[in-house]
Amino acid sequence: MSYRIVGDWGTSRLRLFRIEQGEVVARAEGAGIGALDQTAEATLRAAIVPWCAERDPDSITLCGMVGSRNGWIEVPYAACPSDVPGWLAAAGQATLDGVPVTIMAGLACTAPSGGPDVMRGEETQLFGAIARDPALRTGRHRLALPGTHSKWATIEQGRIVGFQTFFTGELFALLRDRSTLLRAAGAGDADPAGERRGFAHGLSRARDGDLLLGALFEARSAQLIDGRSPAWALGYLSGLLIGREIAEIASAAGESVGLIGDPALCARYARALAASGIDTHLLDGDACALAGLALWETER
Repeated sequence: MSYRIVGDWGTSRLRLFRIEQGEVVARAEGAGIGALDQTAEATLRAAIVPWCAERDPDSITLCGMVGSRNGWIEVPYAACPSDVPGWLAAAGQATLDGVPVTIMAGLACTAPSGGPDVMRGEETQLFGAIARDPALRTGRHRLALPGTHSKWATIEQGRIVGFQTFFTGELFALLRDRSTLLRAAGAGDADPAGERRGFAHGLSRARDGDLLLGALFEARSAQLIDGRSPAWALGYLSGLLIGREIAEIASAAGESVGLIGDPALCARYARALAASGIDTHLLDGDACALAGLALWETER
């Protein structure tokens, strides 16, 4: 049976989906663009060897960092405001062993600060969300994609008119893994309750308007003086950083925000947004990505 392959190739991993008659029938994974030990072509070829043993795919469609200057081929960004036709027109083309490969473009805009901003991969989920939900095709909406680099996008009349990126996820990982903030005590036992209390305290500090650089050190000092657990400190860091992100965007977020991404991380954002009086609803990240990738076949 004929099939096509679609995939999201980010910095940390490659996720591929085999599509037959419009349905996902198999999945495969591989190394992310930031962890390649061989060429992108060789990595993709190795990931789909079992599928190609039967027959080659009709086509391959990819989004994400595969289109960056560090990826397979650099695909220029499409400019915001962008609708589906404009985004599709900016896609790049390649081949893998004679199979046509389409690499979707990222988006670029001018952030509220006046500086440039970019995304690769998230635009596919956003256009997929619009394709899945007719309500997003009219009016104005805010969608957030929590992650390593969180994105807050504005949708108007079905177009992505702009967005803003927050360094929250990567900063959290750097502070967790490379700073002195969590070295005040040993790893200790798991402490889910302490982690939840730390997260709540971090949110509270962020809502109170405490400046980030000064508030960060409490992750260390609270372990030394108040006997807080490392899990509490980890939760505190998460709550403080997410809380400050929400504080910066809250005035532009509106009354309701759609969250696209990992359910556990989205739950944290929902909790932080609820504390600021903002309602949320969760959109399935994989379903949005697949719907966005399908637009190459259905809308061009």
